[in-house]
Amino acid sequence: MKLKLWVAQGFGVGRIPFAPGTFGSLVGLLWFALLLVPRSPWVYWGGTLAGIALSVWVCGEGEKILKQKDPGSIVLDEIAAIPVCFASWVGALMWKTGRMPELDDVFGHAKWLLAFGVLAAFRVFDIAKPWPVRQSQSLPGGWGVTVDDVLAAGYVNAVVWVASKWVNG
Repeated sequence: MKLKLWVAQGFGVGRIPFAPGTFGSLVGLLWFALLLVPRSPWVYWGGTLAGIALSVWVCGEGEKILKQKDPGSIVLDEIAAIPVCFASWVGALMWKTGRMPELDDVFGHAKWLLAFGVLAAFRVFDIAKPWPVRQSQSLPGGWGVTVDDVLAAGYVNAVVWVASKWVNG
């Protein structure tokens, strides 16, 4: 039971008394980077889906343990959603280069600023909860905890896609 809660709380970062979702999102950047290291689309997409599935289950268990609906200390949902935030960027790089991106393609040179821009956009959409993000929180258990973050990540992908069209012409 303690292990499930520890994982749901982002390996402890969700217990930080201020901005736990932001700290969870920073751990999500590490998860995203780990998924890029093998340079395999199967690892990236499979790991992303596995992270979401784990989040649904473990965050639901965390709610039961804490006896609260979507407590702020549960941040595995943010961690799982970060690779989704980068899906359009990863897909565009794969389309353009014919290969899976490397860490340097996302975090190298000045690109790390763009990566943190993606993270900031995610935090904005996760906090603002535009339709249907807020409404998805009414889903039962871990679904409500996780789906809102995945939908917020969908908004981030739309922003990344539009920005890339604007920047690249």
